[in-house]
Amino acid sequence: MFNFSLNRITLAWRRRFRWVALALVSGLIALTYGLTVWAQQPVTISFLVRAVEADQMQSLANQFMEENPDIRLEMVRGPNAADAVEDLYTTSFLLGDSPYDLVFSDVVWIPKFAAAGWLEDISDRVSDEELSEFLDADVVAGLYQDGLYRMPFRSDMGMLYYRTDLLEEVGLEPPETFADLIAASQAIQEETDTNWGFVWQGSQYEGLVTNYVEIVAGFGGFWIDPDTQEVGLDQDASIKAAEFMKQVISDGITPGGVTNYLEEDSLRQFENGNAAFLRNWPYVWAEANKEGSPVAGNIALKPMVHDDGQQPAACLGGWGFGLSATTPHPEEAWRVVEFFTSPEPMKAFVMEHAYVPSRRALFTDPEVLAEFPHFEQLLEVAETAIPRPPIGQYAQLSDILQRYLSAAITNQMTPENAMQAAARESRRVLGTDG
Repeated sequence: MFNFSLNRITLAWRRRFRWVALALVSGLIALTYGLTVWAQQPVTISFLVRAVEADQMQSLANQFMEENPDIRLEMVRGPNAADAVEDLYTTSFLLGDSPYDLVFSDVVWIPKFAAAGWLEDISDRVSDEELSEFLDADVVAGLYQDGLYRMPFRSDMGMLYYRTDLLEEVGLEPPETFADLIAASQAIQEETDTNWGFVWQGSQYEGLVTNYVEIVAGFGGFWIDPDTQEVGLDQDASIKAAEFMKQVISDGITPGGVTNYLEEDSLRQFENGNAAFLRNWPYVWAEANKEGSPVAGNIALKPMVHDDGQQPAACLGGWGFGLSATTPHPEEAWRVVEFFTSPEPMKAFVMEHAYVPSRRALFTDPEVLAEFPHFEQLLEVAETAIPRPPIGQYAQLSDILQRYLSAAITNQMTPENAMQAAARESRRVLGTDG
């Protein structure tokens, strides 16, 4: 009787153990399958971008994901104003847990973001030989102290547009110097029905700084030396630059309203046939030559004018990719950077959207030139490009320069007093006023 009961108990436990074992095996199989499926899920790489550019970059993003099924690319659409996008990036990093693996960055953000420790130094990810294929100024714009924090994607630079028909009418060549520009402007205003000689961007914003950077370099001066942190705003060349900007307004070469002009305002004057010369960015070419434009077919471009014995300068703009220091997926994020900044995707983007490439070879690519023949002249301008000073306090220094330049060209201060005050305040920010 006892043995029978014991056998029944033993059989019951064997059956129970068998079910437990089956359950454990099933659980292990399910766990293994789940881990396998989880491991096969694509890694998401995210970055914030202006909405207009997200739309333009979507085809490249789709191509990347087709070629890299293990990575999902998420372009977060932000405001179209670059300053607003910068603020969103800044806020995300200050909160300490940024959701962005990459930073699609304007050139002037790099010093601030690198100094704050928000970007990874990518110097060991790209060789000098690879960097040599990009425009020099575009590479320099990604440097901060001893590190590289940005790979160029598309470039931008200031230049001088001019009306070829008006110069031909008055019998003059395109201007090379500031004096040439003034003389040609006055001749065109006197001998034709063109209202204005020279239009540019004079509102109190970053565009005013980019104009000044080109003009002060054209006079042989500088704003800030990033290596020594020397401020050059109160030197003769810098004061002459501010005086020139005021002079063209007071002489009636530039409309008085230029002190409120952004890029679009100055472009409107030029493309409507109201001005002979325009300082602006590369996008103007397509806009001014579009169907129905009064000046279509009668414009050309060249490097900005300069003083006798000096060289032209083009203020560098443009966008590129930085690697977030907090990304949990740095290798996958870098694959995205490599794709977007490689020759063929960059060429496709240029061909489709008429942006300026960062790779030097694309300026002379036969297919690109067939579509955009003015790129030959654009390369000449690009080779004169200079970056704004890569200083961690750039935003504060730009604000100082904007305020005092605006005071100078609106007759609130003399150019000399304005530049001297700007220099003093800049030195205080840099801590070099002792």
